[in-house]
Amino acid sequence: MAVPAERVSYRFAVLLFNCLLTFGSYFCFDMPGVLQQQLQGNLTCPNGTHHNSTGRNGTLECVEGLGMTPAQYNLLYAIYAWTNAVVVILAGFLIDKLGNHFGVFVFSLLTVLGSSLFALGSHFKGSPYLLPMMLTGRLLFGSGNGSLTIVQNRITAFWFKGKELALAFGLTLSFSRLGSVLNFFFTQQFEAKFGMQWTLWGGSLLCVLGLVSALTVSVLDKVGMKQLGLDGIIQQESKKVRIQDIQHLPLRYWLLVLTIMFFYNGVFPFVADASKFIQDKYPGYSQQAAAYIAGAVYDSSLVLSAAVGILIDYVGLRGVFAVGCATLTLPVFALLAFTFVPPLVSTIWLGITYSFAAASMWPSIPLVVPQATLGTAMGLATSVQMVGVGLSNLIVGHMLGTKSSELKIPLWRWQQMMIFMLANAVACIIASIGLNVVDKKQDETLNRTRKGAPMGQDRDPADAAQLLEDETRTEGSVS
Repeated sequence: MAVPAERVSYRFAVLLFNCLLTFGSYFCFDMPGVLQQQLQGNLTCPNGTHHNSTGRNGTLECVEGLGMTPAQYNLLYAIYAWTNAVVVILAGFLIDKLGNHFGVFVFSLLTVLGSSLFALGSHFKGSPYLLPMMLTGRLLFGSGNGSLTIVQNRITAFWFKGKELALAFGLTLSFSRLGSVLNFFFTQQFEAKFGMQWTLWGGSLLCVLGLVSALTVSVLDKVGMKQLGLDGIIQQESKKVRIQDIQHLPLRYWLLVLTIMFFYNGVFPFVADASKFIQDKYPGYSQQAAAYIAGAVYDSSLVLSAAVGILIDYVGLRGVFAVGCATLTLPVFALLAFTFVPPLVSTIWLGITYSFAAASMWPSIPLVVPQATLGTAMGLATSVQMVGVGLSNLIVGHMLGTKSSELKIPLWRWQQMMIFMLANAVACIIASIGLNVVDKKQDETLNRTRKGAPMGQDRDPADAAQLLEDETRTEGSVS
């Protein structure tokens, strides 16, 4: 017997498959971070290998490489970010106009095609086709994955707004980061046993899982909206959406977007290079151990995201949490830049602040923009975020060097990178303080506590019809 859409179990079934949308794609996104040595070999060792790691006996081992420079390697992340910056604006608008069902299928398919082309490019070692193919693969992959996150957030916001919104966002983040965590734990071992090509193709296979989940959540979302009698209302509201609506987005939204951008400027570029940084600065770490430590950022997020989501759902104070996250990130990069404190302390610390930031910043967007334009708002926020991350990847790549990979990147270059991360954290603090000031002058939607506002008496999804008609602002806190 089918479960009625108004039941709690139905929306959590939607959430389950919605979470699985990005599991495989996030696994693939950070694979270059684990395989950095293999990608950056300068082809000077016999058979195209590169002395770039330390064996158990303290001697140098040859690690097979594709010949990328640090700048070319960071370009793999930069082109992903830039593609997001361009595509997600249009993607968010198209999702608002054409619906979730269009978005989940098309963007999941793009992640499969992009990851497959990236894996195929690795077969052209020593060929002029290698870098263009792998960059094109990352371009297609970025077009799908960034846009897929938008439709994922849109589905989550629809089914959980006024209920367990931060918890639902935290769980989707946890599943995404589970992919990243498993990548940092198993990719290097898999590569050592089966080689780079089979490893990359395995990542593509995980993206196929996302495509299957996309088809499932599309059916559940469509059937559920039809049972609730909202499919016609949503179609009518979608027809009203115009790209010009961007100019009507409130100041709080833009300050929130800047806060998100500056925070992620310090997280993603750091994780992309963290594995090699740990090996270059701290003695005695193998490639596998360094990957584990770098992945601790996502380990912490995986463990904490759901609990942090419940906490923020209960206490509110999203703007305050945003300032706190940015401020507490400063010591992380200071420790990495100027001390030899074990790097695991810093990566776990960054993972904790990242968990609170993700659970407080992204779920705040549905609270300050109308539901009918949420896809456009999410797309634009992702675009600005990825512009910042892409530029940060480029800046970091040039700081670390544009010539062929060395045995070790000089420590002073790594220190420059960490100072750049510190600068982004300071900018995040300034933007988040501005966000709190504006929120206080208005209706304190973001910082409304459980005692300070009606906490959403666990409304039925059918009440979303009212939200779709709200053209000025959304409700305050969620329970």
